[in-house]
Amino acid sequence: MKWEVLNKATVYVAEEMGVALKRSALSPNIRERMDHSCAVVDTQGRIVAQAEHIPVHLGSFRIGVRNVLSYMEREGIDLEEGDSVLFNDPYISGTHLNDVGVLTPVFVRGRLVAYLVNKAHHVDVGGPVPGSINPSATTLFEEGVVIPPTLVERKGSPTDIIKVVKENFKVPEYSLGDLNAQLASSRIGAERVRQLFDKFNVTEGWEESIRYTERLVRKEMEGWKRGSYEAEDYLEWDDDLLKIKVKLTIGDKVVADFSGSSPQIEGPLNAVLGVTYSSVSFAVRSMLGDVQTNEGFYSNVEVIAEEGTLVNPRKPAAVGGGNVETSQRIADVTFLALSKVFHERVPAAPHGTMMNVMMGGVVNGKYWSYYETVGGGSGARPNGDGESAVHVNMSNTLNTPIEIAERQFPILFTKYLIREGSGGDGKYKGGDGIVRGFKVLYPTKLSILADRFKVGPWGLNGGERGKTGRVTISGKEMPSKFTTTLKAGDEVIVETPGGGGYGKKKKGKE
Repeated sequence: MKWEVLNKATVYVAEEMGVALKRSALSPNIRERMDHSCAVVDTQGRIVAQAEHIPVHLGSFRIGVRNVLSYMEREGIDLEEGDSVLFNDPYISGTHLNDVGVLTPVFVRGRLVAYLVNKAHHVDVGGPVPGSINPSATTLFEEGVVIPPTLVERKGSPTDIIKVVKENFKVPEYSLGDLNAQLASSRIGAERVRQLFDKFNVTEGWEESIRYTERLVRKEMEGWKRGSYEAEDYLEWDDDLLKIKVKLTIGDKVVADFSGSSPQIEGPLNAVLGVTYSSVSFAVRSMLGDVQTNEGFYSNVEVIAEEGTLVNPRKPAAVGGGNVETSQRIADVTFLALSKVFHERVPAAPHGTMMNVMMGGVVNGKYWSYYETVGGGSGARPNGDGESAVHVNMSNTLNTPIEIAERQFPILFTKYLIREGSGGDGKYKGGDGIVRGFKVLYPTKLSILADRFKVGPWGLNGGERGKTGRVTISGKEMPSKFTTTLKAGDEVIVETPGGGGYGKKKKGKE
């Protein structure tokens, strides 16, 4: 069928956008770690196709794009050919400030036919700490510069918002380079979409693709065990454990109700609704077979989250860590509920933290800022051990190669190895975490925002929990969330959690 060919071609448009973005970017976070995502959207704001990028970005596009379009309509911003819109306000975009989004309309013979959207995690968007993910933030304004949907290009020419980025993001050479890569990605995507309109009845084909996906998803869900399934899990904040509770109802669609979750806090762990929706939809999508991830899938997932809670805060609550840590726990708790539906398909919990490392300072009069996440162990599966030293769930990035980091930043790495024995025991063992150590060569401000330091990742069906995470500075034990100043020569050792085990271990077996 022609629409099937069109469907695959549209997916490849999103993939090609991602390749162009990665190859054009300047920061290692995007060029090496691939912390970016791309999608093609129809004129109604529905996701038509997305690339295989970052789960927390991709699910948020469904909410974020509609929010951006609604904002522009309220503000009377009409888009023309050659325009692009820049935004990073989490309460509109659906993630956190570091995820800078670009929305570009596509016109064919003067008619609006589609939008292209991409997000890229900029290593620093201002604020008081390097990397802009502030473990001590109590409001959004302590995390960085907030940009509502604003024209960044008008008829192909840059606007003054570029000056705001240049003067407020702490490493403007990276920020402007990455932003130009995003704009270039959109231009390539627009050209490819126009080529599709020269060959196909695209509007009708996209509509059929969405309807077909919806039918496939509903048909597969008909075989799922109907009912409501509850689960809860926890995040660590100071001396408290913050509850995330879900009631997952399987019916004509999947409804995730987070009633009973903790209220929002004066800290960065609040997750905006886009993050919550992304995490739930990722877990549900993982239970499906080979179906397209577009509006036809997303229309079968609904989230209920009371405003003012950890999973749907009121502005201006801080949300930097909600995107990177709370997202992981929402996915964990959704999988835990799903394990009661699919007894032999859901693995044990993975490491459950992105182990965010942010640092920077001034060397020879020039500011530098560095960001990375460190992987861990995946949960053991019903038919095998978990994988070691991987990024899982809401993170889908690569690591930062040591050679790149040492060449571009005043860092010397001292350790990088598997954290053997950190996976939970069981019939099948959880994957092991990572040990990553480094020294700083100049005075440096360091922030860590992580989790699973007190409660290890859960096992399933009698499997044991994975080992908790750990950070030390020159031998001193540190909490999971802090900011401090390092002296030249201080050594930081990061140890990430292992995944949970699966099944009871037989007696006498090693």
